[in-house]
Amino acid sequence: MAAKDRIGKAGEAARAAQRNQYVQRLIEDEQLRSSLFAAYGAARNAYGRMSNGKPATKALFEDRKLQRELRDAASSLRDASSALREPAGRRRRSGGLGRSLIVVAVGAALAMALSEGLRSKVLDLLFGAEEQFDYSSTTTPAEPAPTSVPAS
Repeated sequence: MAAKDRIGKAGEAARAAQRNQYVQRLIEDEQLRSSLFAAYGAARNAYGRMSNGKPATKALFEDRKLQRELRDAASSLRDASSALREPAGRRRRSGGLGRSLIVVAVGAALAMALSEGLRSKVLDLLFGAEEQFDYSSTTTPAEPAPTSVPAS
């Protein structure tokens, strides 16, 4: 009788798992599974390197391979968690508003650099119109020195 209860509970757990959205994502999404397997592998390797007899602090601070494996595990877990949060059919576009602003800023800078008319208009708007000066000299030009021509 206890076996029937266990089988019934296992069947109930399996049906609950089928209805769970995260389990469904894990079953359907190959990229999510690969990120989780990569995180598991990197964490397992890191654990193996940490339990080699050295003190944990020494291993963490001095072992570059351990640091790389921990970084890989964290990166894979981050990828997996972001894949779980996003709906399966919808992937976020990279950039968005920030990318658009950068493109507009670069375009404006190029237009200002290449167009003298636009550059002068912007400078006039920022600093006021350039004043035109008519320069008239108050001094008289120097008289040319007389040259002596020998008479023949």
